[in-house]
Amino acid sequence: MAALCWAASGAAAKNLLQGSITPSALVQVRVTFASLILAVFFGLFRRDLLAIRLADVWLVAIIGILMASVQFTYFFTISQMNVMLAVLLQYLAPFFVAVYAVCWWGEKFALYKVVSLVLAFAGCYLVVGGYDLEMLHMHFWGIIGGLSSAVCYAAYALVGEKVMHRYRPWTAAAYALLVSAVVWNIIYPPLDFMQAGHDIAAWGHIAFIVIVGTIAPFGLYFVGINYIRSTRAMIAATLEPLASGLVAYLYLGEKVTLLQGTGAALVIVAIALLQLYQEKDSLAPAVVRQAK
Repeated sequence: MAALCWAASGAAAKNLLQGSITPSALVQVRVTFASLILAVFFGLFRRDLLAIRLADVWLVAIIGILMASVQFTYFFTISQMNVMLAVLLQYLAPFFVAVYAVCWWGEKFALYKVVSLVLAFAGCYLVVGGYDLEMLHMHFWGIIGGLSSAVCYAAYALVGEKVMHRYRPWTAAAYALLVSAVVWNIIYPPLDFMQAGHDIAAWGHIAFIVIVGTIAPFGLYFVGINYIRSTRAMIAATLEPLASGLVAYLYLGEKVTLLQGTGAALVIVAIALLQLYQEKDSLAPAVVRQAK
C-alpha cells in the first residue's frame, strides 16, 4: 500500500510539474504542510514522539537537509523524464550504500554484490536509453538528477540509521520534515506558492501529494515493518516502479520501450537480490524509505 501511494503521488507530481509549479515550490509546499500536520497531531496526541536530546539536534538537522535534497532531486528528475524511469534511478541508492560499506566500512565485496551491481547498472543503461544517443541526450538532465537523487538518498539512509538507533521512526520523520520545511522556506520565498494563483485542481493534487504521497505511506510502511523485517518491506516496496509506470501510463499517457521495460526488470531483480542477501546486515534501516 505504501508503494502504491508513492507511485500515485509521483504521477500527481508530474501533472503539477507539467503546469506552472516548479520542483522547488512543490518540495516546499509538500514538506511545509506535511510537517505542520504531523506537528499538530503529535502535539495533541503523542508529545512523547517530539522529545529529542539537545546533543542530537545537529544530527536531526543533517537528516532534514538530506531529505530536502532527496525530494528536490526526485521532483526535478520527474520533471525531466518518465515517472517510472525517475523512480528506478532513485532505486540505485542501496547500491551506493553497498559501495560505501565496502570502501569505508571494510565489508567484503561479495559475489552477490557484484552480480547485483552489474544487473542494476545494466538495467539503468537500458532504462535511460544509453543505446540511443538521441534519447540519452534528451534525458541528460533527468539522468543527472536521478543519480543525484540516488546519492542523496543513500546518504540519507546512512545518517538515518544513526537516528533510528536513538529514536522511533515517526520522531525521525517528523523532525526531518520540519528541518526540510525550514530549509526550503529559507531558500525559497516563504508561502510564495500561496500567491501563485493555483487553481482548485492544482491544490487537489498538492493535498493528495501531502496526505497520500507523504504522511499515509510513512504510516503504512512502518505498519508493514511490524509484520515483516525492514529488508523484506523494502523488497515489497519495489512494487513502486512498476506501479509508477502503470499509473503514469493510465493517467499521463507515458510509455516505455521494450528495452526500457527490460532494464526496469533487471534493476528490480538486482534490488531484490541485494536486499535478500543483506537481510542480516544493518544497511537496510527502516529510515531508507522516509526520504520518499
